[in-house]
Amino acid sequence: MNAAGRKGLKGVVWGGAVLVLAGLLAWHLFQRNEAPDHIASGNGRLEATEIDVAAKLPGRIQAILVREGDFVTAGQVVARMDTEVLRAQLREAEAQLRKAQIEVEVSRSRLVQRESEKTAAAALVAQRRAELAAARKRSLRTAALVAEGAASRQEADDDRARMESYQAALSAAQAQVAASEAAIVTARSEVLKAESAVSGAQATLERIQADIADSDLKAPRDGRVQFLVTQSSEVVGSGGRVLNLVDLSDVYMTFFLPTAAAGRLAIGSEARLVLDAAPDYVIPASVSFVADVAQFTPKTVETALEREKLMFRVRARIPAELLRKYLPHVKTGLPGMAYVRLDPERPWPTRLELKTLP
Repeated sequence: MNAAGRKGLKGVVWGGAVLVLAGLLAWHLFQRNEAPDHIASGNGRLEATEIDVAAKLPGRIQAILVREGDFVTAGQVVARMDTEVLRAQLREAEAQLRKAQIEVEVSRSRLVQRESEKTAAAALVAQRRAELAAARKRSLRTAALVAEGAASRQEADDDRARMESYQAALSAAQAQVAASEAAIVTARSEVLKAESAVSGAQATLERIQADIADSDLKAPRDGRVQFLVTQSSEVVGSGGRVLNLVDLSDVYMTFFLPTAAAGRLAIGSEARLVLDAAPDYVIPASVSFVADVAQFTPKTVETALEREKLMFRVRARIPAELLRKYLPHVKTGLPGMAYVRLDPERPWPTRLELKTLP
């Protein structure tokens, strides 16, 4: 290569180097304008609380009533489980309940009968007691007449025998009363047993009814169907997932900040989110979480330089009222940048002033 050629090549190289340096300087100045010293930032993606709608009991899915991407409201039925077996169990439980209720009525009737028998036995005891008292008086009078010679000894023996007979009859009547009282105790226990059977049958009935009600799988809160795990006619186990919902009233971005920035950040601090899909709009948020344990922590932290490498997980949450206002536009997974203000006394940069969708 001649001298002129080498001189031209050297000029091109120097020119390229100047352009690179100029670019680096511009990038540095741009970065300084983007993130002043009181602003910290980190990249992340929009996330939201996810909820799995699952079957309480094992069974076959009768129908799925929503599609992926559908909005659902709290309490809306999103899927139904087949309840044929449960309804058969329900009919059986209803029959057991009726049987138990009939047994209660029979037991109560038996108790009334035993109480009537006790009343009759008590009346007989009173009768035998009166007969015994009369026989005792007669025997005493006869014994006095025998002593005076006005009556025969045979009459006295007959009256004494009659008195002893009434005494035995009284004892028998009293025993009958005791037996009636024992029968009443037994009858009352049978009533309690029958009533307990009714309570048990009623509880079984209510449990099956609750299982049938739980076979209508409902959305626990407002959200969007993110994806279906199963399809109609498939069989799932207990706790088997049927579909996944995303709660669009609880949307946030998770990002990481170094120790110096995380240490100055307070829960509730203002934050700003800028999404790659909509860089012209600044979304308000607030810091809802700062991890108390650093990520990317070395095994041993002995120097200040190593401590600077520690990163803390931070979460910035978008206000629920703003999400409700722009619900059709809310999507998770969108990447972007999160900015936090470390000094609340200093203003936000002009480009981070709030600007939401119209």
